[in-house]
Amino acid sequence: MAASGSIKKIFGPDGVLAGHLGGYEPRPGQQQMAAAVATALGGSDEISFTEPDQAVCLVVEAETGLGKTLAYLVPAVLSGRKVVVSTNTRNLQDQILKHEIPFIRKYIEPQLRALCVKGRQNYLCLYRWHQYRAAGQPALVADQAADRIDGWLKKTTFADRAELTWLPGASPLWRKICCLPHFCLGGDCPDGAACFLNRLRREAAASRLLVVNHHLLFSDLAVRRSGHGEVLPRYEAVIFDEAHHVENVATTFFGFSFSRYQVLDLAADVERSARSGLAGEKQQEVQGAAGSLVGLLEQFFSRFPAALGRFPLAGLRDTQPEFERRRDTLLEAFHRLAGSMDGLDNREEPWGQYILRCEELASRLDTITAETFTDIPAEDVRFVHWYERREKNLVLSATPIDVADDLQETLFTSMAAVILTSATLSAGGDFTYFRRRLGLPEETSTLAFPSPFDYANRTLLHVPDKMFPEPAAPGYGAALHQRIEELIRLAGGRALVLFTSIQAMENACRALEERLEFPLLLQGTGPRHELLSRFARENESVLFAVSSFWEGVDIPGESLSLVIIDKLPFEVPSDPVIMARINRIRAAGGNPFFDFQVPRAVLGLRQGAGRLMRRTSDRGVIAVLDVRLFTKGYGRRFLKSLPPSPVCRDLDRVKTFFAEEHDHNQTG
Repeated sequence: MAASGSIKKIFGPDGVLAGHLGGYEPRPGQQQMAAAVATALGGSDEISFTEPDQAVCLVVEAETGLGKTLAYLVPAVLSGRKVVVSTNTRNLQDQILKHEIPFIRKYIEPQLRALCVKGRQNYLCLYRWHQYRAAGQPALVADQAADRIDGWLKKTTFADRAELTWLPGASPLWRKICCLPHFCLGGDCPDGAACFLNRLRREAAASRLLVVNHHLLFSDLAVRRSGHGEVLPRYEAVIFDEAHHVENVATTFFGFSFSRYQVLDLAADVERSARSGLAGEKQQEVQGAAGSLVGLLEQFFSRFPAALGRFPLAGLRDTQPEFERRRDTLLEAFHRLAGSMDGLDNREEPWGQYILRCEELASRLDTITAETFTDIPAEDVRFVHWYERREKNLVLSATPIDVADDLQETLFTSMAAVILTSATLSAGGDFTYFRRRLGLPEETSTLAFPSPFDYANRTLLHVPDKMFPEPAAPGYGAALHQRIEELIRLAGGRALVLFTSIQAMENACRALEERLEFPLLLQGTGPRHELLSRFARENESVLFAVSSFWEGVDIPGESLSLVIIDKLPFEVPSDPVIMARINRIRAAGGNPFFDFQVPRAVLGLRQGAGRLMRRTSDRGVIAVLDVRLFTKGYGRRFLKSLPPSPVCRDLDRVKTFFAEEHDHNQTG
């Protein structure tokens, strides 16, 4: 079909999708979304598009079941523009590449050139591979793996690690042979002509549609702003799916971080190269400088408090007079290491890259720790400076409090169009929070399409009655565990129980693991994909989870018939970044609770509740065990944002619902 093909002819009752997509049902919302995307991209029959100084922005909330992926892919392909589609998860990328793109090629645009581009560490580096092979393998297992990779390299196109399905996810081998920026020899590489990454870049330049993840896209925007080149070839428009993650990912790439592991990795790489590429006094000098750096690093971090978590850096500086002296000593160690490698000219080892890494890490350490923290009005502070202690790592960060200006500079003024879509972007139909956090213009078009699922007849929303204690009240923990047990028994297992903290999850597990006869799966006891796979296979399993399981869990059918949420997902206000954003809003005269904390919690609750209905045939109960939905005024905002399920406050209605489901399944 030509690029001028009508959206109506594709999405209408007698259109391409209806004729060739099995089980397709025309949805007015899907067609309206496609038309809006086409207009934003300048691809509709009625619109004549000229390049603006400001991108045409469109925000579309399309709830589960609408078919939003095709609703933006089809007009993107027909627009004739070079478009990047950015997702947050690998699952959505796989869906686009394995299902939607082949369908579009077959029935709509046969000449479409589309490509998935990943971060460089996902591709094999031929130079590093040849070095690895030349060094010999110490074990038979490694030798066998190397032989399999040799065979794979003869037939692979881009040497994508995902093709090596037999290689364990945590394989130490891959880190030794993958593409990493600080090992790249660029134009000096003897394998440059056959480089898989260069081949990928050439194909990306020739493709009209690129599929990437948010991290790679923002890496490209950050590199472009720095003036150090580009990660992706030039493109005209961006479509963000899973766009509720955009602010968090942008925050990471427009900030700075310095970690213990980064320095240990640098020192290990330098020492390895010194052993293999240097000798005599020069070898001793370089190795000594690397060892000294590690020693001073450990001394610097040893004075940080032992408590795990995220904390403001300002408090540490104020209580430790020696902080700056130890920081300066560590900075000098970076300069000494860089100086020890200066002038080394050996194409077999990337000494120049090591020097750049020294300079970059020293610059980050200086930037994060040298900022003046006092006597600056809250509204003028751009970054929050903080540190996080983990089990074996310690990370210093300078995080932008607001990314709106960064997005305006790098994205909204450099693209022809920016489209942002997700199932959860509004708080009860209000896009104000999302628009303000990203700095979108007031006139930005916003559309909201509800799910076509029959929530009224196929679901229930259970909230305990007024006798149930609030989360901060005495007895809440015991009442919570009792209600979770009762609900799981009524559902016959088949439950995803989402908690707002690891401690709450572990407390519930300890209280219930002996009382429940159903298989109990706990986040953290295995890889995410293995837990989800087992949960989907076992019709009576119960999965306790936090954080990442609040979204991206797609388990249709009878394996998931009950989603329990322990309480409203308000973030901990003592987190340094959250605290800084609260202070910024308060300083500007806003109400942090209603302007920031409530909308964020509403979006989180919507994500969690959205795990239940994934297909039109699904049925089940969403249970939110937090009576503040009815006892607090703000509870109405949460209720308004949830699917239109009948609300029940007692367990009798839940019992009847699951009994009716059982009878239906028996007769069906």
